[in-house]
Amino acid sequence: QVQLVESGGGLVQAGGSLRLSCVASGGTFSRYGMNWFRQAPGKERKFVAGINWSGISTSYIDSVKGRFNISRDNDKMTLYLQMNSLKPEDTAVYYCNAENPIGRDYWGQGTQVTVSS
Repeated sequence: QVQLVESGGGLVQAGGSLRLSCVASGGTFSRYGMNWFRQAPGKERKFVAGINWSGISTSYIDSVKGRFNISRDNDKMTLYLQMNSLKPEDTAVYYCNAENPIGRDYWGQGTQVTVSS
């Protein structure tokens, strides 16, 4: 059973930066594809960025390309999301997601990111 714990959220002004972290335990982190999702109030949870097991391959939704950077440290079993040039529309609860090789998903509890205009 994999446990994921996010941290790093908070309140920031538009144009500011935050770095989210997600620490994993209870599984083989280096075998998992890892993703960040977000859920704004009243909206569905949506994919934001993903990274493969080695960290070589990454993907982003168009609205965060050039502003967000996903990375991982397999030795520390930690996933990161560096968020720069934040916009009010980035306001959401951000969730860490792990996908094991057979497609099972694990989720963290989420961390709130609020961007004021």
